[in-house]
Amino acid sequence: MIRLKTPVSVETVRTLKAGEKVLLSGTVYTARDQAHIRLQNETHLPFDLEGAAIYYVGPTPERPGFVIGSSGPTSAYRMDGLAVPLIRRGVRIMIGKGDRSPAFIEALKTLDAVYLMATGGAGALLAACIKSKKVVLYEDLGTEAVHALEVEDFPCYVAYDVHGGNLFKD
Repeated sequence: MIRLKTPVSVETVRTLKAGEKVLLSGTVYTARDQAHIRLQNETHLPFDLEGAAIYYVGPTPERPGFVIGSSGPTSAYRMDGLAVPLIRRGVRIMIGKGDRSPAFIEALKTLDAVYLMATGGAGALLAACIKSKKVVLYEDLGTEAVHALEVEDFPCYVAYDVHGGNLFKD
């Protein structure tokens, strides 16, 4: 098991191998389809993309007494074409569920980033690892706004690494 804290360096990303379990702590940003589209044109962000982790999730509204509602990953393939420009800008970790396109996988290898998989169907369990949330961009998108989540021991698996490792095939 690997413990990671964001922001993550290129050197750290290069040590990760497909199949390893990761417990992620620190700040993780949420972004789904519409946020990815808007992020393409943003030149000045209220947060730093260098070493950042982006989680493909649209968290449900919190229940009384809780920080957040269910927070399970969404299918990641929809973001493939939009994610590569963010990786070029320094994002090192993308978190979602499911397989990715060959072009996305190649970009991970050449741009020093990894794709982590969170367990689908475990949104309530994953929400327990989220200690705080704050909207940082695109509040008009509601639950699909970009949120800064503070996570502690958020469980994932390395699905694709920078060495060509592939959890789906290996």
